[in-house]
Amino acid sequence: MIFRIFVVASLLAFASLPSEAAVSKAPTRPEVRSATALIVDADNGEVLFEREAAHVAPIASITKLMTALVVIDGQQPLDEVIQVTKADVWKGKGAHSRLAVGTKLTRAQLLKLALMASENRAAHVLGRSYPGGTAAFVKTMNLKAKALGMTRSRFADASGLSNNNVSTARDLVKLINAASRDSRIREFSTLRSLEVRVGKSMLMYRNTNLLVGKPDWEIHVQKTGFTNDAGQCLVMETVVADRPVIMVFLNSFGTLTRTADARRIRKWMESRDVPRVAGATAARK
Repeated sequence: MIFRIFVVASLLAFASLPSEAAVSKAPTRPEVRSATALIVDADNGEVLFEREAAHVAPIASITKLMTALVVIDGQQPLDEVIQVTKADVWKGKGAHSRLAVGTKLTRAQLLKLALMASENRAAHVLGRSYPGGTAAFVKTMNLKAKALGMTRSRFADASGLSNNNVSTARDLVKLINAASRDSRIREFSTLRSLEVRVGKSMLMYRNTNLLVGKPDWEIHVQKTGFTNDAGQCLVMETVVADRPVIMVFLNSFGTLTRTADARRIRKWMESRDVPRVAGATAARK
């Protein structure tokens, strides 16, 4: 009788164990494919995942978040109309723009285009129209970076087309934190689309982040970027499993890898209790 009870109890205990397939569904680390990645709890700075987070590299149009901060800090009127001039035409790679010379837009429209559609000429106009011109604007960008504790970041232009705009994933968390505190940057960067008049035509711009507007994503602030040297980049503050998180992906290959990495991170976080990276420190400090 005792032996029979023991056998039944053993069978019940074995049946309650998770199957090998069930365990395998919750990987210990997500299959992130970006060269650099950092995932941080936006509330307490806890590092959830990191890869090459201290590596200094070009950040392309992620730069425009700093551009937006400098414009907002400068308290220049957002309803002021500014004209695009020949001085705003970039001579190097990435020179194409839909904003023709002579176009007149408000500073708010230029800021929206720079953040949501990554319009490089719009960003250049914002820098050029700053008190003291482009040189003063770039200097202020670097002073702002220093004030935020972005010790390994340097800025050379307002658009991010210059490869001298460099940073690390850890520094960019600080930039995203600062940007997310401004309601205008949050609103402008997450617009799904924007229509503006250029000459006699109305041009429709769409958000460069494919996740914006998706019903299964709640994005508070975001920015994409791309140059040949920087690769595909994406930074954002979003919510995963009721937890606000900051995601940084730099130097991704292919146009879809950065958003696929964001989806992989979300799936990983939702599938298990995410542990703290061994030896990691709070990234916001």
